Amino acid sequence: MSQLKSGVILRPGEELVIEMEAQLWASSSNPIAKLIGSILKFLYMLIGVRRDGYVVLTNQRVIEVISCKACWVFNTSKNVRYVLPSSVKEVGYNKEGTFLGCFCQNYVLYYDSFTQRTAIQLDIVGGDSEAQALVDKFYATISAAQ
Repeated sequence: MSQLKSGVILRPGEELVIEMEAQLWASSSNPIAKLIGSILKFLYMLIGVRRDGYVVLTNQRVIEVISCKACWVFNTSKNVRYVLPSSVKEVGYNKEGTFLGCFCQNYVLYYDSFTQRTAIQLDIVGGDSEAQALVDKFYATISAAQ
């Protein structure tokens, strides 16, 4: 059994496809927004608040993990959600231009299931091809699991 950065323990025979860390602090890929997000993250770290979010895609399941800590060590909440691959109706990405000092592209990976919609801001350097590769990998995994 393998343990991941998100804290998810893989079952025997289960293989990791992608472990994506959600960008919970920055509102876009704009350098100014990232700077503001990292300042907020630093200020929250000083007072002991931490938020982490992950989407883990394996060959058998889709797992969403959101955890919060207070006073540096106390777990205030942890939300672990399994999404059945057969319930995912749509997967894709959105690209939008942002303006706050410069024009930057913001990439958001999303998937719709019967009960919810999950969107994750991506930290993309390679542009459309990298976002498309993530969507293709996600789609191939959930279609193979069905």
